[in-house]
Amino acid sequence: MRISTENLGKNRRARNSHILISGGTGFLGSHIAARLLDAGFKITILARTSRETDADERVRRIMDWHGISNNARKRLRVVPWDLLDRDIGMGLDERIRLQAEADEIIHCASETSFAERKRAQVENVNLGGIEKMLDFAAAGRCHSFHYLSTAYVAGRQTGMCPESLSTAREFHNVYEETKCSAEKIVWKRCCEKGIRSVLYRPSIVYGHSITGRSLLFNALYYPVRAAVFLRDIYMRDIYEQGGKRAQAAGVKISPDGNILHFPLRVKADGPGIDLIPVDFFTEAFAAIFETALESGIYHIVNGGPTPVAAIAEFTARMFRLNGVEVMSADLYGKPRNLIEATFNQMIDVYNPYMSDLRTFSTDRSSLILQRVGLSCPPLSYEMFQRCMNYAVAVGWRAKALEDNTLPNSGTPPGNLSRPVP
Repeated sequence: MRISTENLGKNRRARNSHILISGGTGFLGSHIAARLLDAGFKITILARTSRETDADERVRRIMDWHGISNNARKRLRVVPWDLLDRDIGMGLDERIRLQAEADEIIHCASETSFAERKRAQVENVNLGGIEKMLDFAAAGRCHSFHYLSTAYVAGRQTGMCPESLSTAREFHNVYEETKCSAEKIVWKRCCEKGIRSVLYRPSIVYGHSITGRSLLFNALYYPVRAAVFLRDIYMRDIYEQGGKRAQAAGVKISPDGNILHFPLRVKADGPGIDLIPVDFFTEAFAAIFETALESGIYHIVNGGPTPVAAIAEFTARMFRLNGVEVMSADLYGKPRNLIEATFNQMIDVYNPYMSDLRTFSTDRSSLILQRVGLSCPPLSYEMFQRCMNYAVAVGWRAKALEDNTLPNSGTPPGNLSRPVP
């Protein structure tokens, strides 16, 4: 029998809910797990064993990175699993025990690739995986199923996207498509089984607004990284190979060695990109989790898009470039120079988000966030710099966590007056 709304609220306030989290070693999933542990909840993380590291060690490292205290870890348990295996990679006894204990499930595990060539894998995880987790939930005592989705289930549309199930039929990529289908599966099956379903829809999440730290370097980071990658190629050519390729591409270093002329036009239409820092996402998720006592759909978004021109200006300022311009499609034209052709090929899957005309209603989520005094900060140059410094410091790679080499803070990029290492 489903727990009453009144008792659900009491259990959460008393921290009596036992919460099961899938994807708890991922970027957003680990932030959710760490935040709920800090808040006093009992957490079980389902974690895969990698070729190099077992599930317990992976979670230990991620909790070290988050700075979770030993006292909080007493309320944490780790269970090995594999979403793609039969019975999610658990023995019968373990599965039955977890089903008898888990009051609430937060499903964060997801395949985030946009690539059409990976469609089978994305569908297997995002659709097949959600069916397995719902089977697991329905067979146990779970009364609330929390699904980490994305605002971009809105698909190929323009204008305001409501906090309701998407009616989109066309999408920019397989990730959007499968997340949209998964939402409908969650909503339908939870309704049938009498389980509350709460869908969380963040927009594009980047690093911590204060520390700059992150565990993932895609989305906002990827076009910046692409520009820096190309910059470094031409710098090496100038310093180590005579600079013929750079000269042919119109790239040159200023006489004082501080600025690189880098002719790059970036195509972008629309008001900009909806970006949120991970600390805002985490606090918003926690506020909704604590407050939402019935089923609902919630956007976790900025509401004020960041212009692509601002991101380009931040990139040029931080990495000491000039010649970077943002222009609309009708002005972009052809021919493209070599830098532009390479850059556009590198960021092709992100191009729809550079010219996004979608905005996201917050009629439901804002009622909760305003009550706790939570609003999303706009992306400033200082925030951008902190995030990119950290990305540079770890070599733009999340794998550094597996190597135990992620630092606590970033370091500034190298001077243009010497070759990039």
